[in-house]
Amino acid sequence: MGTLVDRRQAMDATAMRRAIRRLAHEIIERAPDLQRLALVGVRTRGVPLARRLQALIAEAEGVSPPVGELDITLYRDDVFDGLAIPEVRPTLLPFEVQGRAIVLVDDVLFTGRTTRAALDAVMDWGRPEHVRLAVLVDRGHRELPLHADFVGLTLETTRDESVRVRLVETDGEDRVDVRGREGAW
Repeated sequence: MGTLVDRRQAMDATAMRRAIRRLAHEIIERAPDLQRLALVGVRTRGVPLARRLQALIAEAEGVSPPVGELDITLYRDDVFDGLAIPEVRPTLLPFEVQGRAIVLVDDVLFTGRTTRAALDAVMDWGRPEHVRLAVLVDRGHRELPLHADFVGLTLETTRDESVRVRLVETDGEDRVDVRGREGAW
């Protein structure tokens, strides 16, 4: 465990609510057919974010796109790098992927490796019409040529900083913190 160097709040609950509402409206504007739209949350925090987007889209348009839950554990390129035996949970996609307009939903986009793993996992379920990426926070430092189509907040960070998203559904509160550190959280 390292020494905490700095901590700042990047988003409070109000800012997060506004960002998620904006994401929902951007998805609606760019979706050619909401009937074919499906939201796929990347576990863990992408799932409740996808459910929030679903509710906002339904509220605004009267169409509730289905939500899937994607476990990418075995698709990660670092799954066995010094880690304990990974916990694999089921992927739940209660809709046909083939021909769907998929929006992958995740909390933070960093190197792009999680997104790459999520794309591989989705493709194992079928060939969607297209896949877009929605993230609450884009912190830069990409290692792969990937970008988010929908971004709630773009943060300038250094590689040694860490971004932590906390959601009511998983953590009891809504906030995004950035910490500069030596070592892990």
